[in-house]
Amino acid sequence: MAKVLTFTLNPALDLTVQLPQLQLGIVNRSVEQHLHPAGKGLNVARVLTDLGHTLTVAGFLGMDNHEAFDGLFARRKWRDGFVRVPGQTRCNVKIAEADGRVTDVNGPGMQVDAGAQQALFASLDALMADQDLVVVAGSLPPGVAPDWFAGFVAALHDYGKPVLLDSSGAALRAGITARPALIKPNINELSEYAGRPLAALADLAAEAERLHGLGVEHVVVSMGSDGVCWFGPGMALRATSPKVPMVSTVGAGDSLLAGMAHGLLSGWPPERSLRLAAAVGALAVTQLGAGVPDVAKLEPLQQAVTIHAVQEDGQ
Repeated sequence: MAKVLTFTLNPALDLTVQLPQLQLGIVNRSVEQHLHPAGKGLNVARVLTDLGHTLTVAGFLGMDNHEAFDGLFARRKWRDGFVRVPGQTRCNVKIAEADGRVTDVNGPGMQVDAGAQQALFASLDALMADQDLVVVAGSLPPGVAPDWFAGFVAALHDYGKPVLLDSSGAALRAGITARPALIKPNINELSEYAGRPLAALADLAAEAERLHGLGVEHVVVSMGSDGVCWFGPGMALRATSPKVPMVSTVGAGDSLLAGMAHGLLSGWPPERSLRLAAAVGALAVTQLGAGVPDVAKLEPLQQAVTIHAVQEDGQ
């Protein structure tokens, strides 16, 4: 299998709380809760590890509450490339209701100064050695400017390995200027980037074509229950996943991205890669936390995924 490097610049301790229905202004009692080290790049790493790849994880991590992350890295046998910074890694609260609705309360993250940013840059030669693919995922912590991020993604691009980007807002806009091989926004994030609603598939196709012109080879757009579209060189595909019991949507997009990475690394045809990615994303919503604890569960989900070409008129 391949060697993959994931960057999570703004990780978090995620407290995922499962309850029947959130009632505002009163005491709510959870059915289940799960506190774990998280962040989009780490979620991707969990899935790719379960699919057999060797992972290096990097980014910025607070010195004051690093123990849970250290434990995760040791259990998963990940190479640790995180730069430690003063302060606490943020805490995010994810409230998952029985109907599938998830309410996020995300912390801002710790302040990352110029010295820590330079330290991460300085580590790239060592981190990138022998890597086959790079994933950059998540938001920017306080102190990290979009312009710095654009330069960071551009530096990764210059190593000649595929760079997959999953971010939003100013970070997505900045990262796109560095011409990543693949971006994976959701429909709302891409609409925000485009500056207009992308309600129809034809709108998505047009925006993807514009992004191709900017140097982004693959545009993968997750659309929740409406499936996922992949616009690549000379092809446009849409996958729709089967209905599954929903526990939490947290990490579903990260799992989808990991599935795409696995397919690309394996050299699979687009349809096979997208089928697996959609299945991994569907599996994610049936559980709390990212990962594929039982790879055998993917086979029936893959068989139930439907894939068809997106035509020029968006149908």
